Amino acid sequence: MKDLYILAGSFVAVALMVAVAAWARISRATPPLDADAARGLLAAEFPDDVFEAPWIAADGGGAVARSGDRALVVYRLGDSWVARSLAWDAALAAPQRGGKVHMRLDDIAAPTAKLAVTGVNPWPPLAEAA
Repeated sequence: MKDLYILAGSFVAVALMVAVAAWARISRATPPLDADAARGLLAAEFPDDVFEAPWIAADGGGAVARSGDRALVVYRLGDSWVARSLAWDAALAAPQRGGKVHMRLDDIAAPTAKLAVTGVNPWPPLAEAA
């Protein structure tokens, strides 16, 4: 009988651990970026950089700001934000496919930033295209 209680207790403990693990993996939606949120996020992620006004993706899923010859990029990956940088020229030359600009990053954990573009919000930013 004692073995049955141990087995039942183990079953309950494992079931609780599985339930907590499943609950912890539920994604929490990140709100889309607006100009103020993008500036704040960029300033927090790149505290030593001075950057220009950020370009914000059409869906609010990311932003790009210029800091000298670097592009500072923040974008949604999963349920959080990822910050990376790349050469500004590489960002401008990034290809567009399927309504998104694909910025290739040299990072195995976050290899490509895919940011939505529209006719109203084109890439590259209009100031750079002129």
